[in-house]
Amino acid sequence: MGIPVEIVALVVSRVHAFEGRPQGGPQPDPEPVGRSEVEVRAGLGIVGDRYFGQKVHRNAAVTFVDAASLDELARTLELPEPPDPHVMRRNIVLRGFPIDTLASRPGRPGRRFSLDSGSGAVEFQAYRPANPCAWMDVVLAPGAMKALRGHGGVRTTPLSDGTLRLGSATLTLLD
Repeated sequence: MGIPVEIVALVVSRVHAFEGRPQGGPQPDPEPVGRSEVEVRAGLGIVGDRYFGQKVHRNAAVTFVDAASLDELARTLELPEPPDPHVMRRNIVLRGFPIDTLASRPGRPGRRFSLDSGSGAVEFQAYRPANPCAWMDVVLAPGAMKALRGHGGVRTTPLSDGTLRLGSATLTLLD
């Protein structure tokens, strides 16, 4: 049974902006990272992204985060509004499902799920959590790293090819 969700942000970056020490600030992106549509390839990731086809990132090629984590971050840190979801640099930002619950935990493998935004379902295997790092304190707000613990998202690998678009989608748990 599908769960209605919304894809609120799609991020594709050819470069890794979080290099060096956070105090120096992120590297500038050579082009905007926000997309309205992305092409996903099984076992490879998102076409055009820095982790596409990188064997070392095979189980972390596509990252997801729950938009509600940014809402909660704003409440916790008393920010005037939730941070721009693109700044966190997770590839897919969803609203409507606690995506962190799909990550593997000690003694429990990650879940398989699919996401369909109207062009057919794209399947993913969830692996480890995408734990927040010290960069979050620089790019989101001081205290963000601690506030996002347990809610930083999940690292996945795509199991099928497809296209994902911003807007309404359906998430289906497969196992």
